[in-house]
Amino acid sequence: MPQTTASTTTEMMFLGARACVLASGDDTDGAFALVELSDVPAGDEPPLHVHHNEDEGFYVIDGEATLYLPGREVTLRAGDFFLAPKGIPHSYRVGSRGVHWLITSSPAGFERFVTDVAALDRVDPETLGAVAARHDIEILGPPGMRP
Repeated sequence: MPQTTASTTTEMMFLGARACVLASGDDTDGAFALVELSDVPAGDEPPLHVHHNEDEGFYVIDGEATLYLPGREVTLRAGDFFLAPKGIPHSYRVGSRGVHWLITSSPAGFERFVTDVAALDRVDPETLGAVAARHDIEILGPPGMRP
């Protein structure tokens, strides 16, 4: 019988938001990961990017955010879920009240990126791009750029 493990949820700061890894690839045999991001500030926008290895899911607990994909704009509110498939460029903009959401990745991998970025002393575009590349996430443009 396989041995089961449980993540230890350690809070860290990830690009201005509080982050906790609730389930890692180690917990799920690499199948998926679950990261909670809270206190994501109003107006927050990551760089336009694409995940080459994992689908990224967004489940809103509180607040609002608009996701941008090629030819598509989706506004998510509490209780809404949206899956951004791997290989598809995307970004988002957090609404006026901020957002608290759960981020899934399938297979696991995004949680290692979050942990690596949170461990940085400072984050600039060049460093973020290098860390992202190590996790097969390609930065395509600056915050605010749409696919």
